[in-house]
Amino acid sequence: MTAALARPIHLRYAAPSELAAAPLHSSVRLSLDSARGPVGVRGTLRDAALFRDAMGALAAILESDLRYKGRDRTAYLAYLMKKGKKATAAIWEAQKAFLESAYGDDAASAKQGDGAPSPGKSAGALDPVLTVHPDEVSIEVFSRDESAYARLAFSSDLFEGREAAHGTAFVDLSPRIVEQIDRLRVYTRVELDAGASRAAGAAAASGAAPSTLVERSLEVPATWLRGFLQVQSAATLPAVSCELAPIDLYNALFVLRTRKAKKPPRGLRFELVPGKAPRLILEPWETLLEGHGPPYEGPPRVVRTFGRQRLLALSRLLPHVRSARAELRGPGLPVFWVLDLGRATLTVALTGWTDSSWASAASFDALMPRGEARAALDALAGRQLALLRERGPLPLAALAAGGSAEDARAALQLECLRGRVLYDVARRVYRPRELFAEPVDEREIRYSSPREAAAHRLLAAPGAVRPTKVHEIAGEGTEIHGEVADREAHRDFSPRFTMDLEGRVSDAWCSCPTFRRSGLREGPCEHMIALRVAYARERAEKDALRQTVEGRALIRAETRTYVRREASGAEVVYRVSLDDRVVHLSWGTRGKEDPRHQRIWFDTDVEARDAYFKRLDALTSSGYVDADASSA
Repeated sequence: MTAALARPIHLRYAAPSELAAAPLHSSVRLSLDSARGPVGVRGTLRDAALFRDAMGALAAILESDLRYKGRDRTAYLAYLMKKGKKATAAIWEAQKAFLESAYGDDAASAKQGDGAPSPGKSAGALDPVLTVHPDEVSIEVFSRDESAYARLAFSSDLFEGREAAHGTAFVDLSPRIVEQIDRLRVYTRVELDAGASRAAGAAAASGAAPSTLVERSLEVPATWLRGFLQVQSAATLPAVSCELAPIDLYNALFVLRTRKAKKPPRGLRFELVPGKAPRLILEPWETLLEGHGPPYEGPPRVVRTFGRQRLLALSRLLPHVRSARAELRGPGLPVFWVLDLGRATLTVALTGWTDSSWASAASFDALMPRGEARAALDALAGRQLALLRERGPLPLAALAAGGSAEDARAALQLECLRGRVLYDVARRVYRPRELFAEPVDEREIRYSSPREAAAHRLLAAPGAVRPTKVHEIAGEGTEIHGEVADREAHRDFSPRFTMDLEGRVSDAWCSCPTFRRSGLREGPCEHMIALRVAYARERAEKDALRQTVEGRALIRAETRTYVRREASGAEVVYRVSLDDRVVHLSWGTRGKEDPRHQRIWFDTDVEARDAYFKRLDALTSSGYVDADASSA
């Protein structure tokens, strides 16, 4: 199935959100979409400063966009034309068309945020989603570049005299109301009034003109909806978590604000050693930040994450942070940060890319449901959704009572993709949350483009896509070669690509006509995408097999990196490689000396493999941590 183009959405607000301020009293009135029925919450805020700063941080994540933007050179081109230089009218018009396509939606959204009605339909992201639960009120946002998701939950304890109508609706969180909340006088009595019916009643009581009605018709791109729902689905996967003290988060943000990385890798590494507080290492400077949180409990590991620059949006919340928790999932999947703010909780999911690029296709491929036993999975998902609607938030153990936890997680993951269930990472419970009146068909968001759909058609044929060579390029990344047998085209193609140290594709090539015609200007061809997904699947299968004796017997070539932090703070890196009958060793202190090398030849590949795994076991017993097991 090819990817759906867009989902039409019509939003209707009785009035724009506003802040009504008096000398001794302020009222924050958030307008909700009236199509979702009587949904809302009302009450006096016990901590207005927390509400103001949390909403400011949430708005910063919503508006964040780290995509590259070309400079506006129209005025300079006009100057060149006036001087008779080589700047034709065609170039000028092309430049203006590019800028219009790049910034036209943003300009239209800014105009609509002032409360003016917008005729026709426009393409863009959904408004923030507000959900009233029995125990809290949450607002969910997704950044413009589709790289950051945030969920801000206000506990019922924040409200005095709380009145609520449970449900889900879109909320008008325009730049105008965000600016007003940012200037909120927190020393006065502040009331929050969020609801569609109350906003309409207030407008009618004040005799407001019908022009205050805000209506918007959107064509939500399937790629945006896919990213939003798949981040939700990724939250349901098992994770390794570690606790950080507020000072640890402050130290990391201080380094990111005062230093600028000029070369890759630009990752944030977690060193997790049982019985010790987590350590943070910022690349490429190798800045070591000792943790001050509780000791880590779990297997030793080193996890590299990306997307750290987006953490700067959390700076204004530092005075309210009581503790921070990082939840680390599989390679390429989002990293979830949970900030405990007392009467509020902020959950932020950060990816290592922007605009849901094709590199993410391999990571999110594991999130999509397979075709096997689909009827049984649908039935289980329906029963769990009915249980959540009846009893409210529940942990996985309660939902999987009497059955398999893995089956229950897969069914709930399917409901997350349909937009009917939310996994609360902070509380570690599942909650009912109806994103739309009708559930999303997960088949519509299965693929982000027709080429990705064609790539999965190739992957469905046994043996059609084969990674043939994997080369580790020192200081640059990994080069992957493959062969793709396209039976519809009756031809074989040879794609290849290079992943840099940050997991991004820095170079790619294919022998197909699509690449020969346009290169990468139109995006990657289906053969590159298929090879990328096949390589990720093969790597995951090998990681699972190498945990068994039978799986180890199949390994003929592999490289693992182990690290150990000395008392002085220096990091010793040990790299062990197996290549048929040869074991190659290299070790040394990172950044302080050239590594030493040793190459050992054996008579048979069996002897080399036994020596290789004995060396890995010896490193583990000596306190070294496998840095490849959980690299994200």
